[in-house]
Amino acid sequence: MLAVLDVWLVFPEKAQPYSIYLCGFACLALTARRKLPFLTVIATVPGFLAGWSQLAAMIALGMLATRKQMHWQTWVGAALVFTCRLVQWPLADFVQLTWREHLLNAIYGVIVAGMPIAIGLLIGARSEISQKLSELATSRDRERRFHADVVRAEERARLAREMHDVVSHQITLIAMQAGALQAQSAEAQTLATAQVIRQLSTRTLEELRSLVSVLRSGAEDDGPRPGINELDRLIRNSDMPVHLTVERLPEALPSQVSAAAYRTVQECLTNVHKHAPGATATIRIQGDHGALKVEVRNERASRAGTMLPSGGHGLTGLAERARLLGGSFETADTADGGFRVRARYPLDR
Repeated sequence: MLAVLDVWLVFPEKAQPYSIYLCGFACLALTARRKLPFLTVIATVPGFLAGWSQLAAMIALGMLATRKQMHWQTWVGAALVFTCRLVQWPLADFVQLTWREHLLNAIYGVIVAGMPIAIGLLIGARSEISQKLSELATSRDRERRFHADVVRAEERARLAREMHDVVSHQITLIAMQAGALQAQSAEAQTLATAQVIRQLSTRTLEELRSLVSVLRSGAEDDGPRPGINELDRLIRNSDMPVHLTVERLPEALPSQVSAAAYRTVQECLTNVHKHAPGATATIRIQGDHGALKVEVRNERASRAGTMLPSGGHGLTGLAERARLLGGSFETADTADGGFRVRARYPLDR
């Protein structure tokens, strides 16, 4: 638009028809200055030399310098624009100029050709600096993430040592005491109880060692995990009345969802033992609309029991697990004085 306005404002009274056409072609050629900057400069040269489309040639040269920077095409374009400003058309008029006029045209030629190049180089340098700053910021973010990963790895290793040294030792002692009780007692009930304690301690110790290995390695995939197919064994060892219903279970169940469902049922049964001894638990697992729904409901406690320690972190952990899997988790008291847990895990992850 500015190039067209420049041609219109500087329109001479006695302009040759070919000069008008060449100026119009120079303004039209500017539409290709971003894709073909060098050819655009060449297309504007005739209109500048034999006409008066100076601004069109300067705009084209500036775009060429912005795109090519110090490339040879930039200097060729600068030489062409300088020549167009230095040489006066027709050539007969150019020959008649005095040396002072030639020198003045040369000075103006340097300005006309140099100013677009200077602006183009400045814009290109600014873009290059912005790119370098962006790369530097990306590099710093990568270094921060690397440092955070190192810190997390060290923390995981420390937790692994603590779990192995403290928890593993205590569970081993429990298993040993259960074995000693089993060897010393002759009562059937005591032997069965000791056997259950020993089995639970051994299985817990195996899972703990697996978790310790995951913490030390820092891997996201923690290998084999208990899933829905092991719920029957979990219920048998729970020593409480449980009703299990499984409906429309998908054939291909993601391992993370299966493990989450297992952990949900496991934590709920543990809470029934702690807070509602003697109550019946009802478990319903249902596959519906691309998700796996787990509901565990228990009645009011039917007998008094010993209050076991509880930090309240189990349900919080289940809620976090559901959130990480893109699902939902909710808890509520029931009308009969019991408790209900509902979890939903999407299958299309």
